Amino acid sequence: MATLLSRRTFLKSAGALGVLGASSSLFPSWMPRMAFAQSQAHVRGDVLVVIFLRGGMDGLSAVVPYGDGRHYYDARPTLAIPEPGAAGGALDLDGYFGFHPSMAPLTGIYQSGQLAVVHATGLTNATRSHFDAMQYMEYGTPDNKSTGTGWVGRHLETTAGANDSPFRAIGMGAIVQDSLRGTISPLSLRSIADFHLRGREGELRHAQDALARLYRVEAPPDDLGAQARMVFSTVDMLQQISAQGYTPANGAVYPEDDEGFGLGLRQVAQLIKADVGLEVACLDLGGWDTHENEGTRDGFFEAHLDVLARGLGAFHTDLQDAISGVTLVTMSEFGRRVAENASAGTDHGHGNFMLVMGGGAHGGQVYANWPTLAPEALNDGDLAITTDYRDVLAEVLTNRLNNSAIDQVFPGLNPLPPGIVRARGL
Repeated sequence: MATLLSRRTFLKSAGALGVLGASSSLFPSWMPRMAFAQSQAHVRGDVLVVIFLRGGMDGLSAVVPYGDGRHYYDARPTLAIPEPGAAGGALDLDGYFGFHPSMAPLTGIYQSGQLAVVHATGLTNATRSHFDAMQYMEYGTPDNKSTGTGWVGRHLETTAGANDSPFRAIGMGAIVQDSLRGTISPLSLRSIADFHLRGREGELRHAQDALARLYRVEAPPDDLGAQARMVFSTVDMLQQISAQGYTPANGAVYPEDDEGFGLGLRQVAQLIKADVGLEVACLDLGGWDTHENEGTRDGFFEAHLDVLARGLGAFHTDLQDAISGVTLVTMSEFGRRVAENASAGTDHGHGNFMLVMGGGAHGGQVYANWPTLAPEALNDGDLAITTDYRDVLAEVLTNRLNNSAIDQVFPGLNPLPPGIVRARGL
């Protein structure tokens, strides 16, 4: 017998009226989650795209400190990337640092001033546990795992404004990223193309009919009915976006990878162009835990880095003029140790790099209070961190997303703006 739903049941499962989501008791678990923010005064800024490189990426092979000489090359006799000009050498950035050759799709963006590199940055907590480091970093509280909300979630809560779109925040992938956790629930999508609910159109219609019987969605008399109408609008909007299809602009070609990273970026670009109210999108690219056979020159790392660079390059090409209102940031939970190990790989380290791409970037520069890789400068064998990753994010939030409530997004942080992004309008 079908379960009959009452308004009381729906209200109890949906939560407080301030932020209402599609109830898991009303809709099947395989449906995307949706939530809607209260309206307050806030002027929207850039669309923020956050890419988490899970597994602890080897930043010393991606952004090569070839200027450190023997301190770099002696520590990595088989993994080091040769100096610029040599066969398979780094792509020079500033006379000291260079991109790995697989990062070639990003050199033009860097030279145009729309891509900045931050080195010797990361999570200030010294943990080498993937789980702990990712949680600390995504919560934005390096020494506190009990926060329960992510830094993006708190940003969304402190900037709840006129944008009541269910597309305010999306997480591309099978699970919602911890950084998105908070009172403003994100919409989680694996694929726009798959939004027709894995072929279960009949079940979607059944859920819609059940909701319609409970609420007057055409002219709702109360807040709960208005939320029901928004659910219908969201479903219709996603179906229209999917039905219209999408061809990337300017000849952009996204990589086709097993993790769906290229597909995710393509769909974020599609949502940005569709102007559906997207404010934040979170994507992951995992697989960077390279303890053995890392393959920096002709193996896994080289190929995986190529996926990242081609994806970011295609995203920038696809958006072109729209990139002026987009800021993209990459990060990883930690870097790798300076010295390679006996298995032709690298173990868990500390300092790493970040990329900041967009029209508001002070690009064409590598921002690094570089500690060097000299043995006496290392942090227990690792690249030392001289820039807190939260300082980078705080400046992006303040200058590009119009959020001055940094004390709430990153509690306890006394931000030191590194000067990586300009304020909007400048």
